[in-house]
Amino acid sequence: MTTPLDSFGIRRAAHLGGRLRAYLDLPALATRFPEATRLPVSLLILLENLLRHEDGELVTAAHIEQVARRSCHTGEPVEIAYHPSRVVMQDYSGLVALTDLATLRDHVAQAGGDGAAVRPVRPVDLVVDHSLVVDVARTPDALDRNLDNEYRRNKERYEFLKWAQAEFDGVRVVPPGNGIIHQINLEHLANVVCEGPSGLVHPETQIGTDSHTPMINGLGVLAWGVGGIEAEAAMLGEPVSMLVPDVVGVRLTGTLPAGVLAMDLVLTLTQRLREVGVVGRFVEFFGPALANLTVADRATLANMAPEYGATCGMFPVDHKVIEHLGVTGRDPARTRLVEDYARAVGLWDDPASVRDYAEIVEIDLGTVGRSVAGPKRPQQRLELPQVAASTPAPRTGDPHGAHRDIPATLDHGDIVIAAITSCTTTSNPQAMVTAGLLARNAVSNGLTVDPRVKTSLAPGSRSVTRYLADAGLTEALETLGFAVVGYGCATCVGNSGALDQAVEAEIRDRDLDVAAVLSGNRNFEGRIHPVVRSNYLASPPLVIAYALAGTMRADLDRDPLGTGADGTPVYLADLWPDPAETEAIIARSAGRDAYADVDIHAGGRRWDVLSSPAGTHFPWDRNSTYISPSPFVEPAAPTDGPITAAVPLLVLGDNVTTDHISPVGSIEPDGPAARLLTERGIARADFNSYGARRGNADVMVRGTFSNVRLRNDLVAPLTGGLTRLTGVGEPLPVHEAADLLRRVGVPAVVVAGVGYGAGSARDWAAKGTRMLGVRAVLARSFERIHRANLVLMGVVPVELTEDPGPLDADTRITVDLPTGPVLPQTYVEVHFDHPRHGRHTVAALVRVDTAQESAYLAQGGVLRAVLNKLIQRHTPHTQEAVA
Repeated sequence: MTTPLDSFGIRRAAHLGGRLRAYLDLPALATRFPEATRLPVSLLILLENLLRHEDGELVTAAHIEQVARRSCHTGEPVEIAYHPSRVVMQDYSGLVALTDLATLRDHVAQAGGDGAAVRPVRPVDLVVDHSLVVDVARTPDALDRNLDNEYRRNKERYEFLKWAQAEFDGVRVVPPGNGIIHQINLEHLANVVCEGPSGLVHPETQIGTDSHTPMINGLGVLAWGVGGIEAEAAMLGEPVSMLVPDVVGVRLTGTLPAGVLAMDLVLTLTQRLREVGVVGRFVEFFGPALANLTVADRATLANMAPEYGATCGMFPVDHKVIEHLGVTGRDPARTRLVEDYARAVGLWDDPASVRDYAEIVEIDLGTVGRSVAGPKRPQQRLELPQVAASTPAPRTGDPHGAHRDIPATLDHGDIVIAAITSCTTTSNPQAMVTAGLLARNAVSNGLTVDPRVKTSLAPGSRSVTRYLADAGLTEALETLGFAVVGYGCATCVGNSGALDQAVEAEIRDRDLDVAAVLSGNRNFEGRIHPVVRSNYLASPPLVIAYALAGTMRADLDRDPLGTGADGTPVYLADLWPDPAETEAIIARSAGRDAYADVDIHAGGRRWDVLSSPAGTHFPWDRNSTYISPSPFVEPAAPTDGPITAAVPLLVLGDNVTTDHISPVGSIEPDGPAARLLTERGIARADFNSYGARRGNADVMVRGTFSNVRLRNDLVAPLTGGLTRLTGVGEPLPVHEAADLLRRVGVPAVVVAGVGYGAGSARDWAAKGTRMLGVRAVLARSFERIHRANLVLMGVVPVELTEDPGPLDADTRITVDLPTGPVLPQTYVEVHFDHPRHGRHTVAALVRVDTAQESAYLAQGGVLRAVLNKLIQRHTPHTQEAVA
């Protein structure tokens, strides 16, 4: 990296962290731009990023001035080129990103260039955390057995990752069994302040291939989630093209009542901010209550930024951050540098400072109560007495069901999965210790969990099991069935594993609406388990309480959780631990020793014995159903000019998530992907999950729009991955219909309602859409990450200004896109033609938001654009031609 131009003369040197270091003195800008002193912390970090990368081309003095003078109340769009200092990835999207890079190497070499020159130019940390499946639960050996299964299923994938780590400089892999990406980041990886190649000390900034990357905002690190496609470009040195967002300030006051946890607060926050509307905006927390929130509490609030719709949920650097760095064993010299630098440049929290927010939302922590969210979305917050009403009424008729051998007859609202899982809560010692103490109290009262409930504990790092064991709480958790099943995302990402066969048969035979309760962040339909319709988010102790009750129809404030050994009813109030005991255990057991001597890059014997190929180019196995060369660097169909007489491949409603679009969880046994695997000789028991097979495009495209809960108006009331075409009698799988349209040369579009693409930063939601031949997605509104992913894959996102009205398979759609590049903020007309109802025209905004996105779209997507650059840069004859 070259030395920045420093047009504003603010490069300084000072003693920071014990020695003389260079930095950019942000307060010195006040002499030129007084407005900069009132910028939110997150925008101040963006401003520093621009100053440090000023080159007169991508980043100019004019860009810097626009941000420095920016008022959050103007709403004027400012496009910038942002350069994150690090990329963090989980294995699902990370592996796909690395297969794309490996394919780029091959293409550069085929063009006569130096394939080895294709490598990340920014540090990359990849944590293998999404491949854990809860095959075995409720037994002390579940951890080892599940890890054995994980390695058996994913051998090809992990061998590829070992190759990538060896061949791509700057890529570090955290092997399976160490924890969840965001908790590992919080406890080990994040630096908060860095010293860059230009010799300047600067704030650490990250992007991550997981929508919950903002969790690290709780440590004062500006970061957000992107699709794997955008991360790949950033890894190769491309800037992140973005519009500077509005910043919504959330002022926190008061103190949480006794027995109310950070999970209860974040569910309240999610409901409130969804009502306010923060999609595409930064959220920044401030106020007197910050002093009462640990970094773990803050991380819980930041973690669910995608659930409340924000790009990030930023906290400032203060004494709590310094305390956390010390407890988790960071180098003391580094910790001292963080404080010195933050104070020097105005990033240290100063309660007296006034920052200019576009809007301020007030939340009094004292008004927050115990909460649950469900049954289908994280913003559906419920007080405990309201939960029962959110479930269907109990069934009448046969009281016993078809399978009399299972303990107790299942009914609507009964719980079949109870999981303490997810980065949201397992990183929080207060939540985990409270859960352990509640389990201890339940066991001492003689309570048990019905065996039909699949219980599990999947901590986000080994530090959790260290402090639970030190506190003597492990045995009680295991007694109730909450034995450690592994260290990974598990149930929250849909890897809940199979239910007991009799339980699953009972659910299917009687069409029961049963429930899962988990301490995670996602509860979309069909995500947790295909046969479990209702899913509820709750704190870890409430997960245990509901597991004891066995049903979501219970009011935990009034109804007993069970009958004690002495025959008397036992209530939640009887079991809830004294907060003082929780805090004493945290102080004694969750200190520095819980995090000391942890080597997160050690994989143990399973990882060490894995073989991996050597050489610059990966030796693809063309018969592999796990790893295949990326098809996304091949020339794409033209994306300019009108889309004429397109067929609606799907007509969808509101709040379609990336879980509905992109393959997730188990592979349904009768779908197109299953048929392909069967044809390739793969037994059903070895189908694994869609996530594990993300490296194979043939499998993934067949799973796109295959979610069992997908509702497509063209085939209503049927659900699942089906659609209808004119002239074809029966509904078809979406993949087959798209293939038919492609063969006859008819363009396809997808039509949807508001909030299209909410949820995970799943690149395959866009990749699969493109592979199906979809030219454009027409929606009333888009969630941030998926909109960007569509553009980066060469699919045009079009935002309709009004509902197009009823559509069917006979409707033909024309989008009046201009010939040539689609410029940002272009309005077009969309015509809906029907042989019987005539033409209906709707105005629409093409959601290409920046000039860089326009350039990517014109080249058929970012990977093709990057390949063109790489060939130009690393192919001798191209360089000569350019010269």
